[in-house]
Amino acid sequence: MIIMGVDLGHARTGLSVCDKNELLASPLKVICQRDPEKLCREIAQAAGEAEAGLIALGLPRNMDGSEGESARFAREMGAKIGELTSLPVRFVDERGTTLTAHGYLNETNTRGKKRKAVVDAVAAVVILEDFLQYRRNHREES
Repeated sequence: MIIMGVDLGHARTGLSVCDKNELLASPLKVICQRDPEKLCREIAQAAGEAEAGLIALGLPRNMDGSEGESARFAREMGAKIGELTSLPVRFVDERGTTLTAHGYLNETNTRGKKRKAVVDAVAAVVILEDFLQYRRNHREES
C-alpha cells in the first residue's frame, strides 16, 4: 500500500511517500501554508494524487513522552485530514526526526536555501521510515 508521511509544521509541511511494497520512502514535496484549513486541504489533495491508502503523521511529543500544545494541534489536524481523505491516519512519534534529517543533509553537503527547502520533506521521510519499520516489526510478531 502507498503510505504518505507528513511532517506537520506551522509554516512548512513536508510530505513523503513509499512504494506499494512499503520498502522505499521518498520525499514528495514541501507545502508552504500557514492556514490550517488550507493546509489540510492541500495535504488531502496530495494524498489523493499519490493514491495513498494511509497517512503517517508525525506526533511531536516532549522528550519525556508527554504531549503538549503541538501534539494537540497535530491530533486535530490528523482528524481533519482523515475526514477530508477518508483515510486512516496513524500518529508516529517524531522526536529526533528533524535532527536525523539535518544529519542526512550534512552527509550530502546540502546547504543554504536548498537545505531549507528540503529539510521538512526529508523529516517526513524519516517519519515514514519509522512507521514502515514499526509495521514490519509488528507483522513479524503476529
